[in-house]
Amino acid sequence: MTGLRSLLAAAVVALAMPVAGAQAQATQAAMDRASPTQPAVAKQIVAQTISAQAAIPQSSTASRRARPAAIASRQGQPAATAGRQAEPGVHRMGRANAPLTLTEYVSYTCSHCARFEQQAGEQLKVFYVGSGQVALELRHLIRDPVDLTAALLANCGPSGKFFGNHAALMREQSDWVGRLVKTTPAQRARFQTGAYPARRRAIARDAGMYRLMAPRGYDDITLDKCLADETLAKALAAKSEAYGAAGIRSTPSFAINDAVLAATHDWESLRPQLDARLKLPARAD
Repeated sequence: MTGLRSLLAAAVVALAMPVAGAQAQATQAAMDRASPTQPAVAKQIVAQTISAQAAIPQSSTASRRARPAAIASRQGQPAATAGRQAEPGVHRMGRANAPLTLTEYVSYTCSHCARFEQQAGEQLKVFYVGSGQVALELRHLIRDPVDLTAALLANCGPSGKFFGNHAALMREQSDWVGRLVKTTPAQRARFQTGAYPARRRAIARDAGMYRLMAPRGYDDITLDKCLADETLAKALAAKSEAYGAAGIRSTPSFAINDAVLAATHDWESLRPQLDARLKLPARAD
């Protein structure tokens, strides 16, 4: 995760949306935590990996045990059916009365999130969700403007297409991140100037995301409209800020039935906890 973010930070400079007062303080605090003896570029990297609306530092075990207000607010609401958008930017699949609801907090510029999707995505859908025992809920923890660009594309179109869009972006993460790392100063200048939808279009274009989404049935006009959705962009940023304030500070993070799982950030640590709650036999692999 750190290596990928460093590469993005070095290649994609000053990709920032308007920063609210609280976020400006968080950004400055993150920069202040860098030692005065560090090179200036180190402080720059710290600043560039701050989210558009919420600073996402490494969390402590105690903070991971905090119960996010965003999760708590979902209590009492009927669970969604497969492919339903529970609220803007929050997607669910699975039976409404599944005994377990697994919530995943994800960032598209997180290499561990891509690894999780590649390892566990199909197993979760086929074995756990498909059996009716688990409902899967996905929430975005937006950490940088590249992440926001990918999230807007994942949310593009009917809600039933979201999980397929999500999987496609995660499967191809190394490709589109690699393209951004190789961008020229002239290309990166387009990421920093002009209206924010235009910046996101430039990021998506240079990352090859338009090409990636074409087989999913999206044309350029549709993708342009989705990248210009400022209402959703602000909603995703606000939710991310709330998640961070409630203790969700690294990705991927998980909750089961509203209880945040401590020290659980990969399939190897998550699967035994799912199996134990479902009273499935222990696995040898």
